[in-house]
Amino acid sequence: MFRVIILLGFTFVFMHLHATGNISKYVNMKYSWISFSTIFLLFFLTIAALYFYMKEDEHEEGCGECGCDHGHHHSTGKWQKWLSYPVYIFPVVTALFFPVATLNSDIVEAKGFHFPMYDNESPYEQHQFLQPDTSVYYGKKGYDEMMGEQLPKYTRLDRVALNDDNFLTGMEILYNHTGEFMDKTIEFKGFTFHTNEMHENQFFVFRFGVIHCVADSGVFGMLVEFPEGTHFENDEWVSVQGTISTMYYQPFKKTIPILKVTNWKKINEPSDPYVYRNE
Repeated sequence: MFRVIILLGFTFVFMHLHATGNISKYVNMKYSWISFSTIFLLFFLTIAALYFYMKEDEHEEGCGECGCDHGHHHSTGKWQKWLSYPVYIFPVVTALFFPVATLNSDIVEAKGFHFPMYDNESPYEQHQFLQPDTSVYYGKKGYDEMMGEQLPKYTRLDRVALNDDNFLTGMEILYNHTGEFMDKTIEFKGFTFHTNEMHENQFFVFRFGVIHCVADSGVFGMLVEFPEGTHFENDEWVSVQGTISTMYYQPFKKTIPILKVTNWKKINEPSDPYVYRNE
Protein backbone atom coordinates (compact mmCIF):
# COMPACT_ATOMS: atom_id res chain seq x y z
CA MET A 1 0.00 0.00 0.00
CA PHE A 2 2.90 2.36 0.69
CA ARG A 3 3.97 1.96 -2.91
CA VAL A 4 0.57 3.27 -4.00
CA ILE A 5 0.77 6.21 -1.57
CA ILE A 6 4.28 7.14 -2.76
CA LEU A 7 3.25 7.06 -6.43
CA LEU A 8 0.17 9.13 -5.60
CA GLY A 9 2.43 11.58 -3.76
CA PHE A 10 4.73 12.03 -6.76
CA THR A 11 1.72 12.48 -9.02
CA PHE A 12 0.39 15.22 -6.75
CA VAL A 13 3.84 16.90 -6.57
CA PHE A 14 4.00 17.32 -10.35
CA MET A 15 0.38 18.52 -10.44
CA HIS A 16 1.14 20.99 -7.65
CA LEU A 17 4.25 22.38 -9.41
CA HIS A 18 2.32 22.99 -12.63
CA ALA A 19 -0.76 24.40 -10.89
CA THR A 20 1.29 26.91 -8.87
CA GLY A 21 3.70 27.75 -11.69
CA ASN A 22 6.68 26.71 -9.56
CA ILE A 23 7.73 24.25 -12.26
CA SER A 24 9.48 27.22 -13.89
CA LYS A 25 11.91 27.23 -10.94
CA TYR A 26 13.14 23.80 -11.99
CA VAL A 27 12.95 23.47 -15.77
CA ASN A 28 12.98 25.60 -18.88
CA MET A 29 9.29 26.03 -19.73
CA LYS A 30 10.11 25.04 -23.28
CA TYR A 31 10.44 21.51 -21.93
CA SER A 32 7.63 21.67 -19.37
CA TRP A 33 5.50 19.34 -21.52
CA ILE A 34 7.77 16.49 -20.39
CA SER A 35 7.00 17.02 -16.71
CA PHE A 36 3.33 17.62 -17.57
CA SER A 37 3.23 14.24 -19.37
CA THR A 38 4.78 12.69 -16.26
CA ILE A 39 1.58 13.50 -14.33
CA PHE A 40 -0.40 11.12 -16.53
CA LEU A 41 2.31 8.46 -16.48
CA LEU A 42 2.52 8.51 -12.69
CA PHE A 43 -1.27 8.45 -12.39
CA PHE A 44 -1.39 5.35 -14.61
CA LEU A 45 1.34 3.68 -12.49
CA THR A 46 -0.59 4.55 -9.33
CA ILE A 47 -3.74 2.87 -10.68
CA ALA A 48 -1.70 -0.16 -11.77
CA ALA A 49 -0.01 -0.42 -8.35
CA LEU A 50 -3.39 -0.18 -6.62
CA TYR A 51 -4.79 -2.94 -8.87
CA PHE A 52 -1.90 -5.31 -8.13
CA TYR A 53 -2.12 -4.52 -4.42
CA MET A 54 -5.80 -5.46 -4.37
CA LYS A 55 -5.15 -8.64 -6.36
CA GLU A 56 -2.38 -9.59 -3.92
CA ASP A 57 -4.76 -9.10 -0.98
CA GLU A 58 -7.35 -11.34 -2.64
CA HIS A 59 -4.72 -14.03 -3.24
CA GLU A 60 -3.54 -13.96 0.38
CA GLU A 61 -7.13 -14.15 1.67
CA GLY A 62 -7.78 -17.15 -0.58
CA CYS A 63 -4.73 -18.96 0.74
CA GLY A 64 -5.81 -18.26 4.30
CA GLU A 65 -9.23 -19.77 3.72
CA CYS A 66 -7.95 -22.95 2.03
CA GLY A 67 -5.20 -23.47 4.61
CA CYS A 68 -2.63 -24.27 1.92
CA ASP A 69 1.04 -24.36 2.83
CA HIS A 70 2.76 -22.43 0.07
CA GLY A 71 5.56 -21.11 2.24
CA HIS A 72 4.56 -17.44 2.17
CA HIS A 73 7.71 -16.09 3.78
CA HIS A 74 6.86 -12.43 3.31
CA SER A 75 8.85 -11.33 6.33
CA THR A 76 12.15 -11.99 4.54
CA GLY A 77 13.49 -8.70 3.27
CA LYS A 78 10.51 -6.73 4.58
CA TRP A 79 12.66 -4.54 6.80
CA GLN A 80 14.79 -3.56 3.78
CA LYS A 81 11.62 -2.33 2.07
CA TRP A 82 10.65 -0.25 5.10
CA LEU A 83 14.11 1.32 5.15
CA SER A 84 13.82 2.32 1.49
CA TYR A 85 10.47 4.11 1.88
CA PRO A 86 11.91 7.30 3.49
CA VAL A 87 14.16 7.73 0.44
CA TYR A 88 11.04 8.04 -1.74
CA ILE A 89 8.95 9.96 0.79
CA PHE A 90 11.57 12.67 1.42
CA PRO A 91 11.35 14.41 -2.02
CA VAL A 92 7.54 14.40 -1.82
CA VAL A 93 7.56 16.02 1.62
CA THR A 94 10.18 18.63 0.68
CA ALA A 95 8.39 19.55 -2.56
CA LEU A 96 5.03 20.03 -0.83
CA PHE A 97 5.99 21.58 2.50
CA PHE A 98 9.31 23.39 1.95
CA PRO A 99 9.27 26.80 0.21
CA VAL A 100 10.78 26.97 -3.27
CA ALA A 101 14.09 28.82 -2.97
CA THR A 102 14.87 31.43 -5.63
CA LEU A 103 18.48 31.62 -6.77
CA ASN A 104 20.06 34.95 -5.87
CA SER A 105 23.39 36.56 -4.96
CA ASP A 106 23.70 34.31 -1.90
CA ILE A 107 24.37 31.47 -4.31
CA VAL A 108 26.96 33.55 -6.16
CA GLU A 109 28.64 34.55 -2.91
CA ALA A 110 28.56 31.03 -1.48
CA LYS A 111 30.36 29.67 -4.52
CA GLY A 112 32.81 32.54 -4.55
CA PHE A 113 32.63 34.58 -7.70
CA HIS A 114 35.79 33.01 -9.06
CA PHE A 115 33.86 30.02 -10.38
CA PRO A 116 35.78 26.77 -10.95
CA MET A 117 35.04 26.65 -14.69
CA TYR A 118 38.08 28.85 -15.33
CA ASP A 119 40.30 26.36 -13.49
CA ASN A 120 38.60 23.10 -14.39
CA GLU A 121 38.67 22.27 -18.10
CA SER A 122 36.65 19.10 -17.68
CA PRO A 123 34.31 18.61 -20.68
CA TYR A 124 31.65 17.40 -18.22
CA GLU A 125 31.38 20.74 -16.38
CA GLN A 126 28.09 22.32 -17.51
CA HIS A 127 27.59 25.17 -15.03
CA GLN A 128 28.35 28.58 -16.48
CA PHE A 129 28.50 32.16 -15.31
CA LEU A 130 28.67 35.69 -16.64
CA GLN A 131 28.91 34.71 -20.33
CA PRO A 132 26.36 32.29 -21.79
CA ASP A 133 27.98 29.65 -23.98
CA THR A 134 25.66 27.29 -25.83
CA SER A 135 28.45 25.93 -28.02
CA VAL A 136 28.61 22.95 -25.64
CA TYR A 137 25.18 21.87 -26.92
CA TYR A 138 26.01 22.12 -30.64
CA GLY A 139 28.72 20.97 -32.98
CA LYS A 140 31.03 23.73 -34.21
CA LYS A 141 29.25 23.95 -37.57
CA GLY A 142 25.78 24.03 -35.99
CA TYR A 143 26.84 26.65 -33.46
CA ASP A 144 28.40 28.92 -36.10
CA GLU A 145 25.25 28.65 -38.22
CA MET A 146 23.01 29.51 -35.28
CA MET A 147 25.12 32.51 -34.27
CA GLY A 148 25.24 33.64 -37.90
CA GLU A 149 21.44 33.62 -38.02
CA GLN A 150 21.01 35.47 -34.72
CA LEU A 151 23.72 38.13 -35.07
CA PRO A 152 22.01 40.31 -37.74
CA LYS A 153 18.87 40.55 -35.57
CA TYR A 154 20.92 42.55 -33.07
CA THR A 155 23.55 44.38 -35.14
CA ARG A 156 20.87 46.13 -37.23
CA LEU A 157 19.45 47.76 -34.09
CA ASP A 158 20.69 51.09 -32.71
CA ARG A 159 19.22 50.20 -29.32
CA VAL A 160 19.54 46.60 -28.13
CA ALA A 161 17.02 45.86 -25.37
CA LEU A 162 17.48 42.49 -23.68
CA ASN A 163 14.25 41.19 -22.14
CA ASP A 164 13.14 37.92 -20.53
CA ASP A 165 12.82 36.22 -23.93
CA ASN A 166 16.14 37.16 -25.53
CA PHE A 167 18.40 37.79 -22.53
CA LEU A 168 20.60 34.69 -22.88
CA THR A 169 20.88 34.82 -26.65
CA GLY A 170 21.54 38.56 -26.68
CA MET A 171 24.09 38.39 -23.88
CA GLU A 172 25.94 35.58 -25.64
CA ILE A 173 26.12 37.63 -28.84
CA LEU A 174 27.29 40.74 -26.95
CA TYR A 175 30.18 38.76 -25.45
CA ASN A 176 31.14 37.05 -28.70
CA HIS A 177 30.89 40.18 -30.87
CA THR A 178 31.51 43.06 -28.45
CA GLY A 179 33.23 45.22 -31.06
CA GLU A 180 30.13 45.38 -33.23
CA PHE A 181 28.08 46.98 -30.43
CA MET A 182 30.42 49.76 -29.27
CA ASP A 183 28.28 52.53 -30.82
CA LYS A 184 24.92 51.10 -29.74
CA THR A 185 22.74 51.64 -26.68
CA ILE A 186 22.37 48.49 -24.60
CA GLU A 187 19.57 47.97 -22.07
CA PHE A 188 18.84 45.10 -19.68
CA LYS A 189 17.74 44.43 -16.11
CA GLY A 190 18.93 42.19 -13.30
CA PHE A 191 20.04 42.06 -9.68
CA THR A 192 23.20 43.73 -8.41
CA PHE A 193 26.26 41.96 -7.04
CA HIS A 194 29.45 43.61 -5.76
CA THR A 195 32.85 42.14 -4.88
CA ASN A 196 35.81 43.66 -3.08
CA GLU A 197 37.90 43.54 -6.27
CA MET A 198 35.65 46.12 -7.95
CA HIS A 199 35.48 49.91 -7.67
CA GLU A 200 32.70 51.23 -5.45
CA ASN A 201 30.61 52.30 -8.44
CA GLN A 202 31.03 49.00 -10.32
CA PHE A 203 28.51 46.17 -9.98
CA PHE A 204 27.69 43.03 -11.83
CA VAL A 205 24.07 43.01 -12.98
CA PHE A 206 22.94 39.39 -13.19
CA ARG A 207 20.07 37.11 -14.14
CA PHE A 208 19.98 33.42 -13.31
CA GLY A 209 19.51 31.56 -16.58
CA VAL A 210 18.22 28.05 -17.22
CA ILE A 211 19.26 26.26 -20.41
CA HIS A 212 17.31 23.03 -19.91
CA CYS A 213 16.71 22.64 -16.16
CA VAL A 214 18.02 24.01 -12.88
CA ALA A 215 20.88 21.48 -12.97
CA ASP A 216 22.53 23.41 -15.83
CA SER A 217 21.57 26.87 -14.57
CA GLY A 218 24.12 29.66 -14.41
CA VAL A 219 24.38 33.30 -13.45
CA PHE A 220 24.69 35.57 -16.48
CA GLY A 221 25.13 39.27 -16.97
CA MET A 222 27.68 42.01 -17.32
CA LEU A 223 29.93 44.30 -15.34
CA VAL A 224 28.24 47.70 -15.08
CA GLU A 225 29.86 51.02 -14.18
CA PHE A 226 27.50 53.52 -12.56
CA PRO A 227 28.10 57.23 -11.91
CA GLU A 228 30.40 58.01 -8.97
CA GLY A 229 28.69 57.79 -5.60
CA THR A 230 26.10 55.25 -6.69
CA HIS A 231 25.60 52.46 -4.17
CA PHE A 232 23.47 49.31 -4.09
CA GLU A 233 23.07 46.38 -1.76
CA ASN A 234 23.37 42.94 -3.30
CA ASP A 235 20.13 41.61 -4.80
CA GLU A 236 18.67 45.03 -5.62
CA TRP A 237 16.95 44.92 -9.00
CA VAL A 238 17.82 47.62 -11.51
CA SER A 239 17.20 48.44 -15.15
CA VAL A 240 20.33 49.83 -16.81
CA GLN A 241 21.00 51.56 -20.11
CA GLY A 242 24.35 52.57 -21.52
CA THR A 243 27.15 51.91 -23.98
CA ILE A 244 29.61 49.05 -24.06
CA SER A 245 33.35 49.27 -23.58
CA THR A 246 35.91 46.65 -22.52
CA MET A 247 38.30 46.29 -19.60
CA TYR A 248 40.81 43.78 -18.29
CA TYR A 249 39.31 42.17 -15.19
CA GLN A 250 42.20 40.88 -13.06
CA PRO A 251 40.28 38.24 -11.03
CA PHE A 252 39.39 36.46 -14.28
CA LYS A 253 42.67 37.35 -16.01
CA LYS A 254 40.53 38.21 -18.99
CA THR A 255 39.19 41.16 -20.96
CA ILE A 256 35.43 41.44 -20.51
CA PRO A 257 32.79 43.91 -21.71
CA ILE A 258 31.63 46.62 -19.33
CA LEU A 259 28.48 48.72 -19.63
CA LYS A 260 29.02 52.43 -18.98
CA VAL A 261 25.66 53.52 -17.58
CA THR A 262 23.94 56.60 -18.97
CA ASN A 263 20.53 55.91 -17.42
CA TRP A 264 19.29 53.57 -14.70
CA LYS A 265 16.44 53.01 -12.27
CA LYS A 266 15.53 50.63 -9.46
CA ILE A 267 12.77 48.16 -10.26
CA ASN A 268 10.81 45.46 -8.47
CA GLU A 269 11.94 41.87 -8.77
CA PRO A 270 10.06 40.21 -11.67
CA SER A 271 7.44 37.58 -10.86
CA ASP A 272 9.76 35.09 -12.60
CA PRO A 273 13.34 36.21 -11.92
CA TYR A 274 14.85 33.53 -14.19
CA VAL A 275 15.53 33.70 -17.91
CA TYR A 276 15.47 30.74 -20.27
CA ARG A 277 17.11 29.75 -23.53
CA ASN A 278 14.19 29.69 -25.97
CA GLU A 279 15.84 30.64 -29.26
